[in-house]
Amino acid sequence: MRGQEHGHNELSGTVHGSAVQAGTVHGGIHMRIGAEAAGQIQQTPWQLPPLVRITDRTEELHTLEQHRARTTREGYPALAAVSGLGGVGKTAVALTWLHALRPEFPDGQLYADLGAQSPNGPAHPDEVVGHFLRTLGVAAKQMPSALADRAAMYRSLVADRRLVVLLDDAATAAQVRPLLPGGQNVTAVTSRRRMPGLIVDGCYALHLEPLATEAAVELLEITLADGRVAAQPDEARALVKLCAGLPLAVRVAGARLAARPRREITTMVRALTEERGRLEALAIEGDHNVRATLDLSYRGLTPEAARLYRLIGLHPGSEFGTSVARAALASDAAELLDMLHDANLLVDAGEERYRFHDLVRLHAASKAEEEESSQERVAALRRMVDHYLATATRAEEIVDPQHRTMPRSYGAGSVIMADLGDDAEAALDWLELELPNLMTVIQRARPAGFPAVAWQLADALWPLFLRRKFYDQWRAAHNEGLAAAEELGDTAAQCRMLTSGGVGELGLGSHERALEMFESAARMFRTYGDTLGYARALNYQGLAHQRLGRLDKASELFARAAVELPACGDRRAGGLARLNLAEVALARGLPEKATADADAAYVTLREVGDMYNAARAATLLGRVYLARDLLDPVEDLLFTALSTLRGVAADYETARTLESLAQLAERRGQQDVARDYYREALDLYSSVGGSESAGAQTVRARLTQLDSRSVD
Repeated sequence: MRGQEHGHNELSGTVHGSAVQAGTVHGGIHMRIGAEAAGQIQQTPWQLPPLVRITDRTEELHTLEQHRARTTREGYPALAAVSGLGGVGKTAVALTWLHALRPEFPDGQLYADLGAQSPNGPAHPDEVVGHFLRTLGVAAKQMPSALADRAAMYRSLVADRRLVVLLDDAATAAQVRPLLPGGQNVTAVTSRRRMPGLIVDGCYALHLEPLATEAAVELLEITLADGRVAAQPDEARALVKLCAGLPLAVRVAGARLAARPRREITTMVRALTEERGRLEALAIEGDHNVRATLDLSYRGLTPEAARLYRLIGLHPGSEFGTSVARAALASDAAELLDMLHDANLLVDAGEERYRFHDLVRLHAASKAEEEESSQERVAALRRMVDHYLATATRAEEIVDPQHRTMPRSYGAGSVIMADLGDDAEAALDWLELELPNLMTVIQRARPAGFPAVAWQLADALWPLFLRRKFYDQWRAAHNEGLAAAEELGDTAAQCRMLTSGGVGELGLGSHERALEMFESAARMFRTYGDTLGYARALNYQGLAHQRLGRLDKASELFARAAVELPACGDRRAGGLARLNLAEVALARGLPEKATADADAAYVTLREVGDMYNAARAATLLGRVYLARDLLDPVEDLLFTALSTLRGVAADYETARTLESLAQLAERRGQQDVARDYYREALDLYSSVGGSESAGAQTVRARLTQLDSRSVD
């Protein structure tokens, strides 16, 4: 469940072709004006990567189409899983089938790479469904957090559509199942593994074997298209046999020959035969020929392109942006990336991003191991790590300038950052896009010899975790960051990981665990004489006690923090403590005290320039006045708060303000106005906490009461 914005303040309680990264979708968008989807204009995505010429797959395509026709007649969605070893052409077959269906399925195509072979691990289904929903026109503020709610919204949006879905490189049936659209739609799943678990969902399983020799020769002839195969048929057969019938290997060999129109096929056959002993690192299910093919393509690169290939092979993930390549090389890499793409060693993932086929990535890494010194490998990796750390830190500054950024440590030389501009939403989007890579960096930092990066990058991810609620990653990042800080003996870093990580535990509902973390941080602050840190920890502990229902203890801690924090020079944190005090006082039925604390918090937070939390204080003050039946000041306070909160996309707090405005309208007898406010608040509560969250349930009950009174 997405947590409440007010509970996650620093101290307050309150998807080869043109496709994709793991868990990410790309593609052209066409608007259909007038069609509504979850309150948004529906969008028609055409995301399938371009067709790739295939050979000798007629029978397989026929069986797939038979399956689709049968299930359609019977009124069921069509689902097929295409499996086989890497490079056998699973995606190409699925694309050929699905592209042919476009006339019958005019409502769009969805594509996602599920990342079974990604070094970052398989894509999370909730992230993929989230990307599908955004592609289909659902605004972030309308999107639920829970996977079940996202999947239900996804199925509802596509129930009356006719579209096709390609789920590429799946890991398990469990990963796939929430992504199945239902209705009269068609879904193809590709995986290196057979997926019997999908049989219960009506899946047709198709396993692809490598191409027969003649079909592979035909593919080689198509790739070359210059008469050499017809002129040298025996040599062509020998070549494709060395490629083990894998379309990937045949295409790479063909591309290499196509670049040298005067070279005879015999030359490549001889070279492959001589290098077969070097293929073990890329062996897959007994294949010993792919690496030799890639070695030949590698030898055709310029020295500069070959070096970029080696160094980018050290990248923690399979997909990366152009700025990462610049960081790896410590110089401009645009033309070199084009060379690698033209040599079929990189796939253009769109939007200035590239990805490796997993076999090619392994090959590139092996070349780095063979040809780069250990010092240069470490330096290149550090440059890429620094790129991520510096850019994430810049995103943090853009999104949450009030967050106390701790010092960052970088390697030698200049640091290359991605250009984020100054837009907070764009900065958050970058953090979310790169989250798989960022999490991999965090997990690998200690083994790679950069332990400080683990906690510093976890710290930089604070605004993403706070706003978009990736709770599993929040916990994992801070657990690893804490371990790194402990290894370093860095008490300040340990305390930051404990407090920020504890806020994540509050969002997960692990309130006792959060309290343990906050208390541990407090002990460390006290031991090392950090009075400001200790005062801040008081406020954190109060949050945990508040969530545990211990309001007296929470009030005591907040009161101490409200006094000690300004005395230590942190007026803003003191204002947040007063805000928390007001929240507890209101819950304890002490409206006069709540008024005084909320008003004091509002004044302080405005004076220190924290307009987001000042808006929260204004909302709370408005709620207090409502509780006291003092209606005159309420409207101005709430509208002031609403304007600020909408501007920073604080959906939970916006919902709270709208709920209060609805209550004010009820008091004034404006039932239709109240109903509109409640409905908007319900949408926001559902998007950040799920349809069954406490806020959503409360507002839903109020709407029911309003409707009942209207009937009466």
